This record gives sequence, structure tokens and C-alpha cells, in this order.
Amino acid sequence: MRLFGIRDYRRLFGAQVIALFGTGLTTVALGLLAYDLAGPRAGAVLSTALTVKMVMYVTIAPLAAAYIDRLPRRTFLFLLDAVRGAVVLALPLVGEVWHVYLLIGLLQAASAAFTPTFQAVIPDIVTDEADYTRALSASQVASTMESLLSPVLAAVALTFLSFDRLFLGTSAGFLVSAALVLSTRIPDARPSGRTGAREKAAAGIRTFFGTPRLRGVLALDLVVAAAGSIVVVNTVNHVRDVLGGTRSDIAWMLAASGTGTLLAALVLPRVLDRAAARTVMTTGAGVLAGGTVAAAALASAGLLTWTATAVVWSAIGVGTALVITPTGKVLRASVARNAIPGAFAAQFSLSHLAWLITYPVAGWLGTAAGFPLAWSVLAVLALAGTAAALLLWPRHDGRTAPAGPPAPVPARADRSTLTRAA
Repeated sequence: MRLFGIRDYRRLFGAQVIALFGTGLTTVALGLLAYDLAGPRAGAVLSTALTVKMVMYVTIAPLAAAYIDRLPRRTFLFLLDAVRGAVVLALPLVGEVWHVYLLIGLLQAASAAFTPTFQAVIPDIVTDEADYTRALSASQVASTMESLLSPVLAAVALTFLSFDRLFLGTSAGFLVSAALVLSTRIPDARPSGRTGAREKAAAGIRTFFGTPRLRGVLALDLVVAAAGSIVVVNTVNHVRDVLGGTRSDIAWMLAASGTGTLLAALVLPRVLDRAAARTVMTTGAGVLAGGTVAAAALASAGLLTWTATAVVWSAIGVGTALVITPTGKVLRASVARNAIPGAFAAQFSLSHLAWLITYPVAGWLGTAAGFPLAWSVLAVLALAGTAAALLLWPRHDGRTAPAGPPAPVPARADRSTLTRAA
């Protein structure tokens, strides 16, 4: 592929992939650490840690996207990786729950700043317009594949290693990512005086709320978060306390969800050639809503066995792929070309806002009142999100480009500017 023939992009993309998988493996290991520290209250501890993560993503990512043209970007990316490597290395040494919250706050603040900085660097390295669009897509695919494969890799690793060794491995991964960043030629951005940082941070978000199909995508983000929170937050306690499983069993159950996502992702390209993105994504929302309803009903009846859990978790994985995979295509078809970075930055921030709502429900309510009630609330949110997406996203939405005259191809230094779509 011509895109990966670009030396600096290839190295920077490698740094992103390694850092993504480091974050994913850390999430799995964090769940096991939470169980060691809190036992039956592990769900509440993990939920709080992940809520801290979402707060960082929602608040820091837009600010980083707005101010990144004022920073030395290669140095900034290197420092973000170095901070993440140091924090992950310290996690297995903690003895108090509040230490976890503090370190996770630092880790996720760095992660929240890394993604928009990486996206802002791409147009200065990949100068061809078609390759630039493919680079944005590759970044999204990498994020999706991390969510698919991290649990599988963790399950395999935990067969041979203790979970604290996962932290050691991910810390080393962040240091490798930092080394790749240093080996990349990344020019500093030229500050733009035409648009204020606050305006740039808000432009992509205004585009989302002003575009019907993107409002539908926001509703679908809530569905993904409602179903996904059951898997991410509650798997640890469900496998250990309800099913009586081991640490490795936790990772394998997470891998069941990842396998469902992977299988769906493999067939989706052909499906999307023949079916509208709206149809595929709302079908995925229906699968996710059905999965959350099934989880709540089976848990209430005491029938969520090993087999039933694996089936429901896999269904949630399939639904997640159906919603997430076409999202980049919808974003690119909904905004002017020079607004694509802003749309991706807004999606990154707003999608995590949905998780900020659902993580506490899964963790805090699940710990205080039990899984059946917490999952019933999440099922209601998933059903509401599905209904909202069907209403907000017009059925006969055949547009393939934003309304108005075609946007001019932006200059290389301007492509990272977050501008409002026409």
C-alpha cells in the first residue's frame, strides 16, 4: 500500500498501534488488580477508574486538538508515551484504591492527548489527499482492532503469566512507541491566527449536533456504551463471583466478545458494499439492545451460565462491530473535506461521553443493587438509544457529501484545523 511506503507515517502509525494495544492490555490487567484490591467491590472500583478515564477523554481530547498547533509535537508525543509507560509500571505496586484512581487519571490524560495530536500530525506527513483520507481510516481501524484483539492477547498471556506481568509488558510497549516517535520526522505546526482555540474545539461538536445522521451516530454511541459497559466493567465479578472462574477465565470471556466483533468485522466490508450504513448500524444497535435485555433477563432468572454468558458476550461483540465499523465512512460522507479532522475529534470525545454515563451504572449500581437491576437500566438506555437513532437519522438519507458547493482542497498546514462543516 502506497500509504505505508511513507517512512515517517509508517513509524508513527506503528507507535499508535503499540500504544493502543498497551492501553487495551492495561484495561484487562486493571480489572484483575481491582479484584485483588476490592474483591466483591471490584466492579465499583473498576467503574470509578474507567469513569476517570472518560472524564479525561471528554475534557482533554478537545483541548489537545485545539492547542496542539502551539506545541512541539514530536516532543509532546514522546513525553505522553513516557508518562504512560511510567504510570503503567507503577500500577502493580499500589496498595490503596485511591492510588489506582490517581495513576489512571495520569495515564488516561496522556492517552486522551495522544490521539488528537497524532491526527493533527498526519496531514503534515501524508500530503496526498487520498492517502490522507486512508490514513484517517487506518487510525480508526487500528482503534477497532485493539478492542477486538486485546482481550484475546490478554487471555493467552494470562495462561503463562501473572496479571502484574501484563503491566510490565505494556509499559515496555509504551517505551517502544516513544522510541518510534523519536525516530519520526514530525514538523512543528504553524499556528493559525484565523481561528481561536475555543472555536476549533467546538466546531466539530457543532457539526455533530447540526447534522441529522451524526445525531443518529451519537445515539448509537450510547447503545454501544450501554452494552459494552456490561462486558468491560462486570465481567470480572460475574466470572469470579457468580461463575466461580479464574483470572484466565476472565480474559477468555472478554475474548468471546472480541471474537464476535472480529468475525463481524471480517464480513462487514462486503456487506457495506451492498447495504446502507444506516441499515447496518441500526441492525447492530438492535443486536446490542437484545444482548443487554438478554443479560438482564438471564441474570434475574439465575440462568446466565458459562455458555449463556459466552453467547451474550459474543452477541454484544457482533453488535459493536456493526455499529463502530461503518462510523468512519459516515463521518467522511457527512462533512466537508477540510472538516474531517474536526469530525473525528468530536466523535472521539462525544462517544466517550456516552461511556461516562454507562460506566457508573454498570459499576456502582451493579455493586450496590446487583447485576439484574444495573443491567436492566443499561438495557433501557440501549433501547432508548436505538429508538433515538431511528428517529434522528432519516430513513431516506442518501447524501454522500455535505450540502453546498464542494469544499476546496485545504493546504497542508490547514488540514488539521477544526472548521465547521458547510
